Amino acid sequence: MKDTIEKIRNSLQAHHDMFRNSIPLIASENITSPAVKEACCSDFSHRYAEGWPGSRVYAGCEYIDEIEILCQDLTKKYFNCCFADVRPVSGVMANLVLYNAFTSRNNGKMCCMSIPKGGHISHGPYQATSGRLIYGTAGTVRGLEVKYLDFDEENMNIDPDGSAKTIRECKPEMVLFGGSVFLFPHPIKELKDAAKEVGASIGYDGAHVAGLIGSGYFQDPLREGADAMSFSTHKTLPGPQHGAVISDREDLIEDLKNAAFPALFSNHHLHNVAGFAVSLAEMIEFGKEYHKKIIENAKLFGQALYERGFKVLCEHLGFTESHQVVVDIANFEKSVGLGGDIERLLEEANIIINRNLLPWDIRDGRHYMNPGGLRLGTSEVTRLGMGKSEMVEIAEFFKKLIIDKQDPKKVKEEVKAFSNDFQECKYCFQTPNNTYEFHKFY
Repeated sequence: MKDTIEKIRNSLQAHHDMFRNSIPLIASENITSPAVKEACCSDFSHRYAEGWPGSRVYAGCEYIDEIEILCQDLTKKYFNCCFADVRPVSGVMANLVLYNAFTSRNNGKMCCMSIPKGGHISHGPYQATSGRLIYGTAGTVRGLEVKYLDFDEENMNIDPDGSAKTIRECKPEMVLFGGSVFLFPHPIKELKDAAKEVGASIGYDGAHVAGLIGSGYFQDPLREGADAMSFSTHKTLPGPQHGAVISDREDLIEDLKNAAFPALFSNHHLHNVAGFAVSLAEMIEFGKEYHKKIIENAKLFGQALYERGFKVLCEHLGFTESHQVVVDIANFEKSVGLGGDIERLLEEANIIINRNLLPWDIRDGRHYMNPGGLRLGTSEVTRLGMGKSEMVEIAEFFKKLIIDKQDPKKVKEEVKAFSNDFQECKYCFQTPNNTYEFHKFY
């Protein structure tokens, strides 16, 4: 079996080499610093610590408790709130904490965005549609009836007037803001009165924009009316893959804690709690600069693509206020293909992106495997030190491949040369460093 270990190592090494020579533009990904990697490789990865710090079900937790309490304190400082649970092992698990806390066990109701219009699969129902089943987390795991908020396709945002009517008619137990395609702040302030009229709690899935929010950009959900916010820790927050729930309502603390454990997890990946704590310290120190640059780069990238003939959504609004840029590529269907085809074409040239459903794709007969859109993110390239000129160069690579139909093998060599200058993780305490280096332990 030693050969198997070498095979695994070789695949890991090849993956690192690929990303070292690529342009990473997936909006749900980021890179971690050397200090985060150190924490995640520690002995914490072998240990258990069920329960709350100070009330564990396991022995040997003295230093685990120290770090988890520190992580809670850093989270509360960064997000200016009174409660932080850093135990959820993912953003989906954090969403389930909100569902447990704010909805009924049987026949509960929630209003949120539909998946084609930006909602995440964890917001989805369990229902039959167009001859197939949807296994969304909210419906499949919690049994929620999900009603969709009204959506303004031109402005790529929740429509406040239509959604207020939907909330009053549906009378949900929870209204959930946030999503997977998330260009602009959601209208929490405009809809909180409608939610409170029907007795609904307000949740906010901040998985994509948590770092922007913590650093003082995008919006401030807890001050705008959200009762609690769930999020993952590895998108605009450049931590390890993990999750968290925060609130600034002291009266909800026990409900949120009880909704989490033991209902949803046993051990909670303690090494990633330590890594999350490190990333929070980094963002308290460097986040203002880093997240400002992420948003600037997203706007610049959207403009550069637009100027090269791409249909970037919401040009009239400056394209985006987050780390994301969304491109409608349906006009390339006959010449190059749709989202899945273009995703594969770009990957041939070492440009890593993901296809994405657009709000109108389903009614136009498209499928999530080959939709009409691309979702692009600037979090990782910004942490590599890229700025305005690089956003223009990357847009030019898109033009060469999709519009000019240049050979992806030729463009791949250009991408590799371009990437060679961006190998260090910025906005952290350990410099110099090699972001994509594969560390061998023996």
